[in-house]
Amino acid sequence: QVQVVESGGGLVQPGGSLRLSCAVSGSIFPSNTMAWYRQAPGKQRELVASSTTTPTTNYADSVKGRFTISRDNSKNTVYLQMNSLKSEDTAVYYCLIRSVGGDYWGQGTQVTVPS
Repeated sequence: QVQVVESGGGLVQPGGSLRLSCAVSGSIFPSNTMAWYRQAPGKQRELVASSTTTPTTNYADSVKGRFTISRDNSKNTVYLQMNSLKSEDTAVYYCLIRSVGGDYWGQGTQVTVPS
């Protein structure tokens, strides 16, 4: 049974920083993509950042230069460092683990940046 648990969300003022964590437990094939998505109210879920085992990283244009994705394969954990936060970053952030066994989503963590 694979479990994906996000943490680190909260309320932060514009310009502030947050670090999200996503811990994966259970049996999972090591070659996988770890990614962060977000979904704002009334909007579709969108990719924020992804990291492969190469490692190759990919970022949404809206977060380039502000967010950094990193992973600790020994701990099966992926992080999202978010700096210079803006009100438009307000959303529920979800962690996705993509492996040959399938896709695994976390329950999400709320990030709120007031305008």
